[in-house]
This record gives sequence, structure tokens and C-alpha cells, in this order.
Amino acid sequence: MILRFKHFILSAVLILTSLSFVSAQETSDKKPNGTPKPVESAKGVTAEQVVETTILLYGTRDNLKQIRKSVFERGKISITNAEGRVEQANYERWILRGDSLDKERIRFDQEFPNAKFSLVYKDNKIFGIFNDSVFQPREDAAKAFENQIWHGLEALLRYKENGSTIELVGKEKLMGVEFHLLDVTDKQNRKTRFFISAKQFRVMILEYTEDGIKYKRKFYDYNYAQGTLFPYYTILWADGKQIEETTVQTITFGQRVQEDLFQGS
Repeated sequence: MILRFKHFILSAVLILTSLSFVSAQETSDKKPNGTPKPVESAKGVTAEQVVETTILLYGTRDNLKQIRKSVFERGKISITNAEGRVEQANYERWILRGDSLDKERIRFDQEFPNAKFSLVYKDNKIFGIFNDSVFQPREDAAKAFENQIWHGLEALLRYKENGSTIELVGKEKLMGVEFHLLDVTDKQNRKTRFFISAKQFRVMILEYTEDGIKYKRKFYDYNYAQGTLFPYYTILWADGKQIEETTVQTITFGQRVQEDLFQGS
């Protein structure tokens, strides 16, 4: 029922977009005050239309805020370390939603065969917890954790809350699928390019560059969780080499999360 409703809304949005394009063709290329109109693609779609339609399909801005006010996620992660060795871990992630990503509180527990530790994001800072003691994580580990947050889906779905800018840079067809290419740049000048399906308005790929390394994350196994759209499987590449694979086993929204999870002793 939810899926049919989402498709109905999408169809309505696309029809309105088409009508807007026809109207635009019949009027001047400038507003009455002489300022240029927003840059449009060949089919008359603006960056804001693409992003807002995507947010609508993921669950609407209000629903995402209300339903995902807290998150508990459990799954498995496979990481290729600096020596090229693949390490497997079970993980748990807790999130208390903030008004914007810099006010988010996130705890990410990883349990490897020989070690268990946590990374915590709070007050726009990152620290680690091991055996109830706080430590400063390695720079590469902290940066990878930060990239999960600021180069993830929430960077797009909450672009307004984050004060980010958006730019539609064109279209591209990959393996027969047409994508809108949309750049999101946050207030710290971190830029992420999102590949949004022109048909389904789902994010299938994102790309970003960090310290000269080009990263690409692909999203698979989309399904609805408590009425909001969520990818259950992702793969991350760095300069064409796979470095991370994540499988979500369970995810729940809205349950009580203890504040002390984000405290260091």
C-alpha cells in the first residue's frame, strides 16, 4: 500500500514537472525583473525539484524527522585494511537525531574476532571508547567515520537543515540506467556527487574525493523500514578498489536510546 502511494506521488510530481517545462517554453528565459531563471536540464528539471522529489520518495522531510528521531542498526561489515587484509566484524550503530548533522550523536560499535571498540561522534567531534576508556582514534579511522556521516545519504536528504548548496550538473547513463548528477556542498566545503535514478529517484551511487583519493559508494537492496526507504547493502571503493562492504541485518527507528551511550568516561 505504501509503495503504491509512493509511486502515485512520484507520478504526480513528474506530471507537474512536465507541465512546468511546457509553461517555461512559452515564456521568456528571464523573470520580469531581469534576473536569470534557475538553470534547468534538457527536460526542464531543476536541482531543487530533483532533491525534493527524492526526499518525498524516501519518506518526506517531516516523516524522516519524526520517524528517524532515533536509530538502532545492527549488521556485518567487511573492511580491507591498509595491508590489504580483509577483516570481518559485527557492528551496532545508535543515532540520536539533531537539527542538523553537526548536532547529531552517533555511536558505532565494531566487534572484530580479537577486539571490540566504539567510535563516537558528538558535538561535531570524534573520539573512541575501548574497555570503558576514551582514546583518540587514528586519523584514518576518524576520517573514514566522518566520511560515513558527511558523505552519506543524510547529506542529501537533509541538505536544507545542514545549510548545504545543491547543483544539478547534468545527466549520465550507466549500464542502461539514466541518472541525474547532483552535487551537494556543505558549509565546510565537503562536496558529494549523487547519482539519482531519473526513473525511480533513488540514490544508487555517490562519489567524493578526499586527500586525492576518489571514493565511490553504491547502494543496493532498497526496502521500506517503518514507512521510509532504506538501503540494506552498500559497497565502498577507493580509487577503484573495494575497501568496505556493509550488510544491514536489522534497523529500527524511534526507540529509546540512552544518552550515556555517547559519553566518554
